[in-house]
Amino acid sequence: MLFNSLIFALFLPAVFGLYWGVGASRWRAQNVLIIAASYLFYGWWDPRFLSLIILSSTVDYLLGLRIHRSEDDVARRRLLIASLSVNLGILGVFKYFNFFVDSARVALESVGMAPPAIALEIILPVGISFYTFQTLSYTIDIYRRKLQPVEEATTFFAFVAFFPQLVAGPIERAKRLLPQFAKERTFDPVVASDGLRQMLWGFVKKVLVADNIAPYVELAFGAHESLDGVALLCGALLFSVQLYCDFSGYSDMAIGMARLFGINLSQNFAYPYFARTMREFWRRWHISLSTWFRDYVYIPLGGARVSSSRAATNVLIVFCVSGLWHGANWTFVVWGLLNGLYTLPALLGNQAVADEVVAADNWLPSRSELGAMCRTVLLWTLGLVFFRSDSLSHAFGFLGQGLSAPWSSSVDHGQFIAPLSLGFGLLVAEWFNRDRPHALSIEAWPASLRWATYMILGLALIIFGSVESRAFVYFQF
Repeated sequence: MLFNSLIFALFLPAVFGLYWGVGASRWRAQNVLIIAASYLFYGWWDPRFLSLIILSSTVDYLLGLRIHRSEDDVARRRLLIASLSVNLGILGVFKYFNFFVDSARVALESVGMAPPAIALEIILPVGISFYTFQTLSYTIDIYRRKLQPVEEATTFFAFVAFFPQLVAGPIERAKRLLPQFAKERTFDPVVASDGLRQMLWGFVKKVLVADNIAPYVELAFGAHESLDGVALLCGALLFSVQLYCDFSGYSDMAIGMARLFGINLSQNFAYPYFARTMREFWRRWHISLSTWFRDYVYIPLGGARVSSSRAATNVLIVFCVSGLWHGANWTFVVWGLLNGLYTLPALLGNQAVADEVVAADNWLPSRSELGAMCRTVLLWTLGLVFFRSDSLSHAFGFLGQGLSAPWSSSVDHGQFIAPLSLGFGLLVAEWFNRDRPHALSIEAWPASLRWATYMILGLALIIFGSVESRAFVYFQF
């Protein structure tokens, strides 16, 4: 069930009415309703997917209790390994089995062997990487004695399955989100109103910008042999805008939607295209995943508390694993490696990471700040060529075509002006509100101006929004 679908437009108000209709003091009943609604939401794609999320939830709920109650370090470690094995095993079979088998077969064929072709005909469950990481944070934190397990089963199941962020995040930590399901929630009209504004901005990003840009991206990556370097650069830049608007738009919808139910989710994007360095960029892009890898992979490897060469190795390992998390393809590994290499100069030079690009009361960035932001976006866009391509040969073919044919008068470059202007306009709107949680944090505006803005954006969605209901890009991960 897509957020940008008619069925969801009926589903959300119905769940909202039932949720608050049972009474805020009956939070356990609200949790049961959340579980039922979330399973309906998730099962709408394929009811068979429900068995996996129920299995993962059940295993981690029971193992979390046993880990906490055990005083034997060996037993606790074995229980944690059991949790890791079940969750990562499910993820590995459904997402990575064919990738690793095919890679092994190619490697054996390169040395003259002829292994049989083996492949599983299975569908990748939507959002499996997201809820797997969310449940793992629960058992790992209990094992580290940083979290108390929850006794109420419905509280834990609601935490895992909460439908606004179930299939594409943010990836919430148990210690932050779980307590919110273990207490009474109250409806705050001010918070709910701001949640609706954030949802509206998310729809603008997704339906008005990302979906309208998508056909031009498909043109550039699907027919790159017939285009020149300028057109391919436009296509790559448009994909960087599409990916940002698509994914951050989903996060805005999820965060705003959760606020309607009295739940606060973590910020997942902090205007990353205004970052001056790639290290700063990764503090602002997909924050919930970046911090997950920092806390559960990078720091356990030794983090930056080791030698410079070991710290650099740790960074590259984390980025390569992060790349593989995004998809079972060597293109994602190369994308992750490139981003790891981008961040090494700042890490090895102990470069500080700025929290703000420029003071919020300055309308325009300085020349040096603008140059740094453009450089960061271009580096990111180069990496995204591998992220978007079907194979390494496709990515290198795209880049090679751009270098070998930088300009051709037979290519219609004018077709890229409108989508580039659309993406640039959205970034300008975000720039002027970059010190706020989202670009429609306009509660201080006069009521007439606020409502005029809502109506204009609503009409723009109706008139200019993409008529094709496209799935969110990150659903495939």
